[in-house]
Amino acid sequence: MWNNPDNARALLQKKSSLEKSLNELYSLENDLKNLSELYQMAPDDKDVISDIEKLAEKAHKAKFITLFHEPADNNGAFLFIQAGAGGTEAQDWAQMLSRMYARWTERHGFSCEVIEEHEGDTAGIKNITYRISGDRAYGWLKNEIGVHRLVRISPFNANGKRQTSFASVDVWPDVDDTIEIEINEKDLRIDTYRSSGAGGQHVNKTDSAVRITHLPTNTVVTCQNERSQIQNKEMAMKMLRSKLYELELQKRAEEENAALAAQKKIEWGSQIRNYVLYPYQLVKDVRTGVEKTDSNAVLDGDLDDFMLALLQRE
Repeated sequence: MWNNPDNARALLQKKSSLEKSLNELYSLENDLKNLSELYQMAPDDKDVISDIEKLAEKAHKAKFITLFHEPADNNGAFLFIQAGAGGTEAQDWAQMLSRMYARWTERHGFSCEVIEEHEGDTAGIKNITYRISGDRAYGWLKNEIGVHRLVRISPFNANGKRQTSFASVDVWPDVDDTIEIEINEKDLRIDTYRSSGAGGQHVNKTDSAVRITHLPTNTVVTCQNERSQIQNKEMAMKMLRSKLYELELQKRAEEENAALAAQKKIEWGSQIRNYVLYPYQLVKDVRTGVEKTDSNAVLDGDLDDFMLALLQRE
C-alpha cells in the first residue's frame, strides 16, 4: 500500500469484501455448532427443527460467496428489460418479468429503483431500467442476460389461444470509482427532451430527460426519472460508465473464450429460459437444464437455483 497509494482504496475495498464473506461463513459455522448441540438435547423440538431448516437455506445461498470472481461481482447492477415483437402480449410479459426481478430483489434485501420506464400501448411496458443496489447484486444477476420466452393462454385473446411471447434482459454492473473508465467528452452526444413517464408536473413540463450517446461504441443511455436535468445527466453518465465497463468485459471474453462471449450476447431466437404456463407448468433454463414446476413461485422471484447453477458451471 505504501509503495502504491493509488491502489490503496481498491485494496481496502477488496479486504472489506473478503472479511464480509468470511464473517458470513464463520456465522454459519457457529450457528451449526449451536444447533447441533440443541438438536442432541431436544431432537423433537419444533423451534430447533425450524432453525435448522433456516440454516440450511442460508447455507445454500452462501454457496454463491465462493463463486464470485469478477472485479464487479460485488457491485450493484443496472437491469434492463425490453419487450420483444408482438405488441400487447410481449409488453405484458415484459411487465411480468419486471415484477419477477423486483420481487427477487425484495427477497435479498436489495433496493430497486426505477431509472426509466416506458408503458405499453394497451397494457404492460415497452421497457424498463432498474438500478439494483446491494452487495453482490451484479454477481447474482449477470447470467440473466438473454431472451426469456413465455408460453401461456393469452388473456388478451377472446378465443383463448396459446401464445408465445419474448422479452430480453440485459444487465451491467453499477461501477464505482475504484473501477477506472475513461470517457472523452468529445465522444459524447447529449440530448435533452421532455419526459414521457410518471413523475409529476415538473418532470413532464420541462426538458429534464437526458439521452447520452457514446459515439465510438454507439452506446445509448437515457434517464428521465429524476426531477432535474442535472440529476438525470449524472445518473445517465453513471449508467454509461457501467455499460462501457460491461462492453470491455465482453471484449475480453471474446478474446479468451468464444463460448462465454456468446453467452453474454442477447439474440432473438436463442432464449436462455422458457416459462411454460400452459398446457403444463414448467420453468426450464436452456443452458443448465435446471427445472422448476412451480411457475408461480419463479414469477414471484424464486430464481436462486437457476443463478447458482450458472455460477457453478462457470
